[in-house]
Amino acid sequence: MKHAAVLGASGYTGAEAVRLILGHPMLKLKALTAYSRAGEVYSDVFRNFEGQDLPPLVTADEVDWDLIDVVFACLPHGASQETIAKIHDRVETVIDLSADFRLADPELYAKTYGRPHEFTELLSERVYGLAEYSRDKLLGAKLVACPGCYPTCSMLAVLPALEAGLIDPDRIIIDAKTGVTGAGRKATLNFAYSETADGAQAYGIGNHRHAPEMDQAIADFAGKVSTVRFTPHLIPMNRGMIATCHVELTDDTSISNLREAYVERYTDEPFVHVLTEGQVPQTRHVRGSNHCQIGIFADRATGSAVIVSVIDNLTKGSSGQAIQNYNLTQGWDETLGLKGVGVFP
Repeated sequence: MKHAAVLGASGYTGAEAVRLILGHPMLKLKALTAYSRAGEVYSDVFRNFEGQDLPPLVTADEVDWDLIDVVFACLPHGASQETIAKIHDRVETVIDLSADFRLADPELYAKTYGRPHEFTELLSERVYGLAEYSRDKLLGAKLVACPGCYPTCSMLAVLPALEAGLIDPDRIIIDAKTGVTGAGRKATLNFAYSETADGAQAYGIGNHRHAPEMDQAIADFAGKVSTVRFTPHLIPMNRGMIATCHVELTDDTSISNLREAYVERYTDEPFVHVLTEGQVPQTRHVRGSNHCQIGIFADRATGSAVIVSVIDNLTKGSSGQAIQNYNLTQGWDETLGLKGVGVFP
């Protein structure tokens, strides 16, 4: 049994981590931290945890880190690296859900996030945890950087084709949409009900910070140089994500070749499923689960295809993948605590 702490437990990804850890047979929650909500009972912050035996919310300085084995850091981008640097040598494993350790190049990090990386020595040891592609590097890893939700959904959709040389890496267009929880739990006018309901909007057009992360993943896992054209959208649902990927097939590649490559690549993956021909992935079918569903379709334009991927942005796109990654660092069955199917309807 390992003792776990969740940093930033008052946010959506923190709450999702707590929910999943409660069902994990090898993890016990020992500490929950929050900044503005420290001192409160957890079930007063999230009423769905009423009746659970959970520690109260405290500040990070109040935790005895020598009693903690694994930290799930669900802090905002930019706030994570300093806290992780302080506790790094006092715990066995850190699973970071923020963006602070995703980009290997500190200069690219500074350019993308508008601030320098203060702990570049930790960047050299971190493992980027796209679980289905990082499995061989995760065993025994000390610091794991979980991918963003958009890169997770999108890269699971395009990497098999890129690995097999079946699509042109210079002609990838990703149109992705997420629920409002992707913006975090904060009182901001842009995310008020009247501002988000009954409408949809694109944002981060041409410069979203997840695009360089996708380019990095394609280089690392498929050995290809690519500048992904990526546009995210906010849609009026609580949780869920869909990535519609428009790709150009290489010479002599057919849709059947493409489908065969995906079926072969993901046949033994417990959480990634290639749907049968004609089935269209829907976010409602993966809600609350660590599963990803992928559909492959011929486009009306000759030599092109559409690959559709769906995940729950809070689970497979964040806290579920974090636990999957931790399971792999320990050499455990990666499905521990994650065997639930999507909640439908």
